[in-house]
Parts: sequence; C-alpha cells; structure tokens
Amino acid sequence: MRIQFPSHCSVYSLVLFMTIAGLSSCKKETSPTTGWNYNDPDHGGFEVVSYQEQQTGPGLVFIEGGTFVMGNSQDDVMYDWNNLRRRVTVSSFYMDETEVRNLDYIEYLFWTSRVLGGLYPEVYRSALPDTLVWRDPMAYNEPFVENYLRHPAYRDYPVVGVSWVQASRYADWRTDRVNEMILIRRGIIDFDPESLFTTEAYYAGLYEGTVRRNLPDMDPRGTGERRVRQEDGILLPRYRLPTEAEWEFAALGLIGNTVEERILEGRVYPWAGNTIRSSERKTRGIFMANVQRGRGDMMGVAGNLNDGGEITVPVYSYWPNDYGLYNMAGNVNEWVKDVYRPLSHEDVAGFRPFRGNVFQTLDLNANGEPQIDSLGRLVYKPDTIQRRNYRSPNNIGYLDGDSLSVIQGDSLMYNYGVNTLISDEARVYKGGSWKDRVYWINPGTRRFLNENMSTNDIGFRCAMTRVGSPIGY
Repeated sequence: MRIQFPSHCSVYSLVLFMTIAGLSSCKKETSPTTGWNYNDPDHGGFEVVSYQEQQTGPGLVFIEGGTFVMGNSQDDVMYDWNNLRRRVTVSSFYMDETEVRNLDYIEYLFWTSRVLGGLYPEVYRSALPDTLVWRDPMAYNEPFVENYLRHPAYRDYPVVGVSWVQASRYADWRTDRVNEMILIRRGIIDFDPESLFTTEAYYAGLYEGTVRRNLPDMDPRGTGERRVRQEDGILLPRYRLPTEAEWEFAALGLIGNTVEERILEGRVYPWAGNTIRSSERKTRGIFMANVQRGRGDMMGVAGNLNDGGEITVPVYSYWPNDYGLYNMAGNVNEWVKDVYRPLSHEDVAGFRPFRGNVFQTLDLNANGEPQIDSLGRLVYKPDTIQRRNYRSPNNIGYLDGDSLSVIQGDSLMYNYGVNTLISDEARVYKGGSWKDRVYWINPGTRRFLNENMSTNDIGFRCAMTRVGSPIGY
C-alpha cells in the first residue's frame, strides 16, 4: 500500500509518522529461520521494527539511477581526452535541488561561531569562505568582496570561495543538524543550542547531551530502554558531495527523453536540443543557463539582458532539468567527490564509478571502545587489513602507481615538464559557470583544482545515498 503525503509535508513529520506507525504495528511475528518470535522479551527480545522506505532529507530531490553513457558528447576542443565515453551504472541517490546558497552557508558559520567559536576559534576561521576570490588586479570587484557573501541582496545566490575541503565539512555539519532535529522533534533528546551532537557519536553511545527519553528495549539483558539504533531507520544517511558519475547522470536528466529502455536522443546539455536558447514558442530565444556568451559579454545589452546575470544569479533561476534540479549548467561550477586523474575512464568500475576511496576503521581504545575528538567526531585510522582484491587501503594513489605520494601538490612548486599539478589533492569540478564559455556547461566536461583552493566560480551542492529500493515510493 502506498501512502500519499502532501508535497509540503516535512521530512521530520514523515519520519515521525512512519516511526509511530511502526511502533503501533509491532507484533510478535515469527522468524521463518528459527521459529522464535520477533519483538518478544520472552523469546530473547530480538527486535524488528516496521520500516517503509528511506525518507527524503531537507532540500533533496530523489534521483532514480540506471545505466547511461558517461563522458564527452561533443568535440574535445581542449584535447584533454580525459572523459572518453563508456557505459556505467549509477545507483539511485538524492541530490540538492539547488546549489548551496550564501544564506545556507552563513547559517553554518553562525552555528560554528556560536557553538565552537569560543573554545575552538580556528574551526570557525577555517570554515570562512575566501571573499578575496573576487579580486582582479585589472578590474573593480571590491563591491563583491565586501557584499557578496553577507549582504541580503545576495542571500539566494550560490556560495563561492569555498574549497572542496570546506564543502565536505559543510556536508558533515548538515548531516548532524538534520539528524539532531529529527531526534528533537521525536522528543528523544532535548533541544540544546549549545550541544555538540554528531550522528556517529550518538550511535556509538558517546553523545553527552541531554537525552529526554529512549525507545523501549525488549532485550531482557537491558534496562527496558535504549537509544535509537541504525536498525531503526530513523536517522538519515550522511550528506556528502556527489560523485562525478552521479553528478553527470543527474545533470543529463535522461528520464525526460526515455521510452521504456530506449533513450530517444542523447543530450549535449541538461535540456533537449543543441543550443543554449529555448526553442519553445512562448519562450523562444531566452537563455537556458548563466554563461558568458562571448569575450566581454557577461549579460547582454541593456534593456534586453540575455541571461539576467552579470555574475552569478539566484539558485532558482532558469528552468530545472527533468529531475527538477536547477542550474546543473552554468551559474557556478560545482565540486564533486572524485580525485582527478585524466585516465579515470579507463580505471574506475562500471558500477557506481568513483576514484578517491580512503578506507578506514574505527580507532578503539584498550577496552575496545570507540574514541571521539574534541569536536565530538569519531576517530578513525587507516584500514591495514589485507584484502583479497587490493594491497593497500588507500585506493587513490596505489592504483595510479604513486604509492610513495611523490607528486603531492603542496610539497613541490609546479615546474612545467618536471612535475605535475595532479595529485591526491586534485579534485574534479563540473558544470560551467557565469564566466565560462558554453563548451564547459556540457555535463561531460571536467576540470580540476587543489582541494584546498577556491575561486569565484566554484560552488557545490550536496547528495545523499539511497539505501534500499532504487525505485522509491
């Protein structure tokens, strides 16, 4: 049975409804494997909660996965040959409807300053975007340096000046705030503006905030109550940056021109057609993305601005693609999770392709208990267990032959023909921007930048893994 909810129904209300429904339907079902009852303290207390499907987190859109041809769909005018076409499969996932806005990032800065700024001011400072990315030695851009991030006129514009590392930390913070609010609204923990809640620490039993109430525990060894567990399905998976394959798949939005298993027409851009202007009768000639039309032409002629933006534009500008995602072409480039290598198309897997794995395990103390750092995060260490199919847990460098990390970008000054800018710190960004030519808004194009650097034309959006059925409701 499918339950329809109004589109404005919040994820928290939905999670609360599903959980209450699950608790009310708990009955003594019998295990088909052992014959013992589930949810029965007299039969050992093994608990199986009712679960429907994963809920959609705040700001996210469901992206149904599938197979597609990943790679360049136009002439490689840069002659990089770094994204040759190949067929891959992407699992279903969730992605932000828009790029992360200045307002969203300021909320993150405010929380960081309020909760951590007193004891750990360096954490707040490390989260600040670089507003000086707007400076140009031969242009007057100081108004953007002073106003773009914090002035309310730009609150709905995409945040820029954020490095890959900063974007990843924002995603971690967002995960914890969303899951913290889920528990607060369920009445499980008290609302504490100063608490340092992290999802992992809560799961590990290391959260030191005020627990208002726990769930009933049917385990006869326990006290009759317990904390929320992963098996309850109440808390959401983590927000993160999308992989390159996920981003490219979502940008193309091929569900809009697919009949059964046939893709009727390939796409050069996130919309049908081979031009960046609308071909619809009522909107003919209107630009579909915020790009630079030609040298020195950032927005067209006064009285008839072609894309409505001198620099970036608000995140809900233009039409969304067939997945409902805005500005997957132009406006700002977007960080993705992958480490850059020019030949990734020859190396990565055909299923959920990704380059950049660093495998880790929990760092346990002498009693076998997990440890947390001063910011409430679990501490990890490299996974040194030998596996059958790879020799090292670091899947970035060892597959490329630089096992000694001899080409780290931070340790050597770039010398043309001697060393390279490509290292394990080189991260992919995609999508084209307000100051890029049309070539770069093709989803198959790719560029890279050091993960600690930022520019005035790179932003980001978050993604979330879909667990369970790839189809959804």
